[in-house]
Amino acid sequence: MTHLTGKRVAFLATDGFEDSELTSPWEAVQSAGAAAVMVAPLQGDVTGKNGHIQSVDVRASEASAGQFDALVLPGGVVNADHIRLDQDAVAFARDFFAQGKPVGVICHGAWILTEADVLEGRTLTSYPSLATDLRNAGAVWVDEEVVIDEGLVSSRTPDDLPAFCVKVVEEIAEGPHSGQTA
Repeated sequence: MTHLTGKRVAFLATDGFEDSELTSPWEAVQSAGAAAVMVAPLQGDVTGKNGHIQSVDVRASEASAGQFDALVLPGGVVNADHIRLDQDAVAFARDFFAQGKPVGVICHGAWILTEADVLEGRTLTSYPSLATDLRNAGAVWVDEEVVIDEGLVSSRTPDDLPAFCVKVVEEIAEGPHSGQTA
């Protein structure tokens, strides 16, 4: 089993996230020994589209990628659409790429990366309806269960969570990647 003892993993989301796309990777990184930290635009709680409530630990405007070893971006249409409009949240996500740190993104979470302008030449997957958006942002989009590209781990839907969680933990354990750039 991969161990992440001493690692801190940021989860960036707001109301409307896809519940399992937050809770499954959260449990996976914690089970591997990492501390999971909820980052959101506003303090308080965020609520998933199916009712999961998660307490916010840090506001995006007060968070720094330097405080964390990796980032996970859950999906959910409403969540991703609102996060990509929050400048602090987008800057926070972009900084993980600038620092070469692992990023896991699933489903509609990839919209955040289009706004962060970090997809040029990168290969990833997402919910199929984002394919054109991601290609327009310079990415190579593929329809696969999980894709790993220099520390960027991506998956399509909750059905892919078992493979996604395994690969996210592996990439966090590997640490920074020189090809993970903003």
